[in-house]
Amino acid sequence: MSVHDLSHSPRRWLALAALTLSVLIVGLDGTVINVALPTIAGELHADSAQLQWIGGGYLLALSVAMLPVGLLGDRFGHKKLLLFGISLFGLASLAGSLADSPSAVVAARTVLGLGAAAIMPLSMAILPRVFAKEELPKAIAVWTAATALGMPVGPVVGGWLLDHFWWGSVFLFNVPVAALALVAGLWLLPKDADRAKATPFDTLGTVLGGLGITALVYGTILIPEDGWNGPSVLAPLTVAAVLLTWFVLRERRHPHPVVDLLLFTDRRFLWGTLIAVFVNFAVMGILFVVPQYLQAVLGNDAFGTGLRVLPLIGGLMAAAAASEPLVLRLGARTVVPVGLLVLGAGALLGATTGVADGYGFTALWLGLTGLGFGLAVVPATSLVMSALPEDNTGSGTSLLETVQQLGGVLGVASLGSLLSYGYLARLHTGRLPAPAADAARDSVSGADAVAARLHDTGLAVSAHESFVHGMNLVLTACGTIALLGAVLAAVFLPGRAACSRRCSRTVARSTAQPAESVA
Repeated sequence: MSVHDLSHSPRRWLALAALTLSVLIVGLDGTVINVALPTIAGELHADSAQLQWIGGGYLLALSVAMLPVGLLGDRFGHKKLLLFGISLFGLASLAGSLADSPSAVVAARTVLGLGAAAIMPLSMAILPRVFAKEELPKAIAVWTAATALGMPVGPVVGGWLLDHFWWGSVFLFNVPVAALALVAGLWLLPKDADRAKATPFDTLGTVLGGLGITALVYGTILIPEDGWNGPSVLAPLTVAAVLLTWFVLRERRHPHPVVDLLLFTDRRFLWGTLIAVFVNFAVMGILFVVPQYLQAVLGNDAFGTGLRVLPLIGGLMAAAAASEPLVLRLGARTVVPVGLLVLGAGALLGATTGVADGYGFTALWLGLTGLGFGLAVVPATSLVMSALPEDNTGSGTSLLETVQQLGGVLGVASLGSLLSYGYLARLHTGRLPAPAADAARDSVSGADAVAARLHDTGLAVSAHESFVHGMNLVLTACGTIALLGAVLAAVFLPGRAACSRRCSRTVARSTAQPAESVA
């Protein structure tokens, strides 16, 4: 069955289910581990540095491997590399469930990051081979919803598992899901086309990009703990700037680059990618502070917190359903700025939160931000996909996902510093002994623990007010970023006529490509 036949076959929706299942487990795993960290610390006697690298190892592996994996997929086949990534993810999850030391957990999480690095860009790269042009935005909307759904659902799943099973169940949960995604992918996804003779691989460029991203992510991870001016942060960030500058200069001149930087000369790819970064920055900031607010200030457990973040996903799904007809009627240049305006308005509304406000107000503005998220990110991603030549979708989606990932990492680090600044600026600890004051300044949950131990209701009130102040600063920054993105989108996104001309050229190029069959 050719690609054209598959695009009109009911099996295309089953193929989409296989792709979304694979990205769903990545989203779940990204947040489910956070719920298990206190339990892992107690059971395996992990210190704070080891706990940090359970998350940091995953993030490093994901960020570094995502860039070259698209090129490898273009060379050796998207389906082969995607199935390898799913298999690796499942095996690493099994190993994580059997780990008996913090180091073993860090190692398992690092391999999980490698698997996720293959799953995210390659699952997106396969979408244009399954869906015709007119249905591709709908498929992207479903895929985007699946990636976002895992983030708030992770704590729900993790909380339930930890209430009923041992800590390793948060890893073991991934194994049957990965197995199902693997079987579904083998059966439903289109077979890889015959590849032309392999071009030379830019090994030095891959090393430069990998080391530069490693230094950037490593330095960024340390920002919330060591501050922006510490040598432990400045040194790796300086190395990252040098290596990534060298990488970009080399890629511009190399005949067979790891990433095709000429993609950025297409306004659809350039501004679609940048808008996606703006959206990702704002949403990651919201998802960084809101769960802490729901737990520390409103007093919900991990399970209840996950449920209470779902209005954001509800808004996203509603927007995903509405975005396609809106873009057809109004054009992406109108819909994307409107989505960013709605996202910004939701975040700025959230920035007016007071300590006495209940969950109903939070649900309102979360739903609004989810609606804006979907209206902005789905058309922006569709623009990026329309700019990619059919034989180079892996490299293009890897570049998109890498830029988004790095933007999210930098965003969470900077917003984490802003949250800390706002919290410490209002917190009153002058009456406390030094150890108790340090614990209270470390986090709002630490302040609550000190207040409970000392029966100091004044400290608890001060901590909650201070955290809400810091959260409102973060939400103000997120809303401002979204509004700035709206202005840029309205000015620089290509109009419908320009998109039509470029899309026609893309289709003309793709008609020369060989048909691909379903395995």
